Amino acid sequence: MSRRPFAAVLAANTVSIAGSSLTLIGVPWFVLQTTGSAGRAGVVAFCATLPVVVAALVGGPVIDRIGRRRVSAASDLICAFSVGAIPLLHYAGALEFWMLCALMAVGGLVHTPGLTARGVLLPDLAEHAGTTVTRAASLYDAVSRGARMIGAALAGVLIAVFGAESALLLDAATFAVSALLVTAFLRGVPAAEPQRASGKISLAGYRAELAEGWTFLTRSRLLAGITLMVMLTNGLDQGWSAVLLPVHGREALGGATAVGLLVSLFGGFALLGALLYGVWGERFPRRTVYATAFLLCGAPRYAVAAFTDTPLPLAVTMALSGLGAGMLNPILTTVLYERVPDELRSRVSGVTTAGCELTMPLGGLAAGLLADGFGARPALLLFGGAYLLTTLAPLVFPAWRTMERLPETGRDPVATAQLSRTEPALPGSAHAATAPHPSEN
Repeated sequence: MSRRPFAAVLAANTVSIAGSSLTLIGVPWFVLQTTGSAGRAGVVAFCATLPVVVAALVGGPVIDRIGRRRVSAASDLICAFSVGAIPLLHYAGALEFWMLCALMAVGGLVHTPGLTARGVLLPDLAEHAGTTVTRAASLYDAVSRGARMIGAALAGVLIAVFGAESALLLDAATFAVSALLVTAFLRGVPAAEPQRASGKISLAGYRAELAEGWTFLTRSRLLAGITLMVMLTNGLDQGWSAVLLPVHGREALGGATAVGLLVSLFGGFALLGALLYGVWGERFPRRTVYATAFLLCGAPRYAVAAFTDTPLPLAVTMALSGLGAGMLNPILTTVLYERVPDELRSRVSGVTTAGCELTMPLGGLAAGLLADGFGARPALLLFGGAYLLTTLAPLVFPAWRTMERLPETGRDPVATAQLSRTEPALPGSAHAATAPHPSEN
């Protein structure tokens, strides 16, 4: 029993996600500074997120065959190059808008497989560390939230003092550090190495593995409902973080520092929410906590931003929203681990991740076009109304009542029946999974 691999993954995620928070704020601000167009910020967000869907869809079998450690390290190194090239080309006077879009697309294509590769190791690392999956998932999410909090606050200061380019350079460095941590401390962990299939690798077999993930997901009403709900909210959140909040910050809040502090405040309270759920969450009904948390973290942000031009009301709203958001991922992670058999987790994870991220390219693009065409306030109200309707789903549809804990057997009887009907064409590897997480705000 060893906690070192789990600690290494937590450290790698902390460094990498803190850096990603720099880019989350730095890139939209860089586009707004250099072009003055919310529509172009939306186009960049579209280019950055569209490849994410493709990578998530086809990545599950690839991750298992190449090895989770290798995929994670390679992903971080490529992201370091794609992010670092933006300010370097800008300093050289050679950065065209299409280059910015292309570099963001490269980063989007490889970033999700890296996160998935680390996330699917969570059950194995929790077992080695001598803790439960629920507690490990809460800690994993809490550390990620804390990293986002630190990165967002740092981004606001860096942009205000040195410009958006400095935030992007620092993000590139954090990706390199994350790659080193994973390479050094996950070596020798069986679940992190390539998982060999017993059959010959073929395109037909690869398609069969992907089809297994789709089949399993569509036969589970709860997992399909979660994926659809998070798909819609992730698209709306992408519009918020990539366009609407930066535009509102530039027009009403005084600049990038205020935006960074707001995102940091959200992240800090999300960290608190994840920790609170890890300690006391299992005492309460999951559906009740999930529905309440999602209602709290969604629509109020948009409404308050639409009707106020001062930071304080939005700061209070962001704090309460973060508290709710921090409780979501531990619930979703646990639900997925309970219901998906080990043999299918990577495949189902790839499908759910692709589904949850399907609307993110459109969310950023739509927010940019709406803000340019009609102004920030109508765009905020439209996005907030859509968010409210989406988050009512757990209170309306009966399938969500099955979210509660499974019996002591730890295996969903429906999942077991589905597994017996979907024998893998290329059997072999032991898989793990990540849950369909809401995107970060």
